[in-house]
Amino acid sequence: MKFGVFTVCLPEYTPAEAVKVLKQMGYDGVEWRVQTVPEKFPENVPFEQRYWGCNRCTLDVEKLEEQAALAKGWAEEAGIEVFSLSTYLPSGETKKLEEVARVAAANGIPCVRSFPYKYPDPDGRSIRELIAKTKEENKELERIGKQYGVKFLIEIHMDTIVASPSAAYDQAQGIDPAYFGYIYDPGNMVNEGYEDYEKGLTLLGDYVAHVHMKNGLLVPDAPGEFGEARFKRAWVPLKNGMADLPRFAKLLKQVGYDGTVSVEDFSNEEGTVEKLTGDLAYLKQLFA
Repeated sequence: MKFGVFTVCLPEYTPAEAVKVLKQMGYDGVEWRVQTVPEKFPENVPFEQRYWGCNRCTLDVEKLEEQAALAKGWAEEAGIEVFSLSTYLPSGETKKLEEVARVAAANGIPCVRSFPYKYPDPDGRSIRELIAKTKEENKELERIGKQYGVKFLIEIHMDTIVASPSAAYDQAQGIDPAYFGYIYDPGNMVNEGYEDYEKGLTLLGDYVAHVHMKNGLLVPDAPGEFGEARFKRAWVPLKNGMADLPRFAKLLKQVGYDGTVSVEDFSNEEGTVEKLTGDLAYLKQLFA
């Protein structure tokens, strides 16, 4: 098993700084966040929103050819691997995703993440329409993956049309797992899409291509109109959430998974280095 960090969790570091920090902490690799980078970051971003609202550890998707080459060099100099170029591009953005795949191949990066369509859909498309569209687009991602020798990753994610392992499996039928797979994220499934880990991992089989590790809770919120108990989502340290990470790790080993695992810890109780150092120690215990 190889352990890395998705750089969304390193918001205060530049990419050049991040790989040095990860190496010092003992990580094997890095998963690069690829997104549009603003010319100027907004001021007064809330601390808990810094991962998305003020993230310096991001490769600009609009300048990716140049930045990916630099990032590869920084990682090699630090002595760590690059797991993926992880974009937020939906599967329908095939031209942009093909360009990312080309850049990944040119730099020896094995994987590219595409993000599933959000649901409810901002454009009002039905869930059935989006699923049918995705199945066709997945075939195109497979073609691009074969052409460039990279694997496309789709993250199983709440509030999208791929919120559960069963949904993922349905949308992958007929696609070669050598070039297409899923990021299995038990933390996301706290919010939506939970299925028994053994069921999900066995169902997906070779389509489990990468793993994210984070954890969350549903915590009490203000009561409803008629006094009903209501709950809201909260990200918490790996040991403190509803996802049973020890059981998940045990089952990963049982099904023979020996690939890459990225920490994607959005908790805010500790500073970045202290948090990620503790996360790595915990993961090594789980997978020992």
